[in-house]
Amino acid sequence: MRETDLREQMCILAASLYERGLTHGSTGNISARTEDGGLLVSPTGTSFGRLDPARLSRFDAAGQLVGGDQPTKEMPLHSAFYDTRPSTGAVVHLHCCYAIALSMMPDLDEDNFLPPLTPYAIMLLGKVKLLPFFLPGDDAMGEAVRALNGKRSAVMLASHGPVVAGKNVQSACNAIEELEATARLAMMTRGTQATVLTDDQVQALVTKFDLDWDD
Repeated sequence: MRETDLREQMCILAASLYERGLTHGSTGNISARTEDGGLLVSPTGTSFGRLDPARLSRFDAAGQLVGGDQPTKEMPLHSAFYDTRPSTGAVVHLHCCYAIALSMMPDLDEDNFLPPLTPYAIMLLGKVKLLPFFLPGDDAMGEAVRALNGKRSAVMLASHGPVVAGKNVQSACNAIEELEATARLAMMTRGTQATVLTDDQVQALVTKFDLDWDD
């Protein structure tokens, strides 16, 4: 995709997420790989509802900032996914309500944050790793992602928000929306006798769609 088109797409998708309340104020950040191996990144302190394509932070293939405004302080998170998952073409981080609320609940499976309520989170996200709370902008967040050795495309930062890597910006946005929708279902059904997918049903999905699941 031409860089001008990628810039426009990033801003359109970010605005859609913002307008539907999936992030708010100046929260959230988004990045995407350019054809020349560089990165486009949302600037620090900006709102997803008002991103300017011309002012996105631009990094070259060597990781040097070469244009646009200063990038988000969460760059260590983004870099960790690009460096450990070669298939990554985009990364999205949101501060979405239901996922954050779910991360505050007791007795969660840290290795598989989302309960198996529907097929779609399994298909789009695989297992979502729940990471502990870090101060915003802490380099330790990136280090925690690196420690996963590229085995997860999505993590949940406790009391903070999800981070999802995808092959392109559209797929990353689709996946993080599915994460929030599943977290919403989890909160709606918490404490009930809701029927979840069985281990056999999950394994059937993994087999049919050739998903990374056992790592």
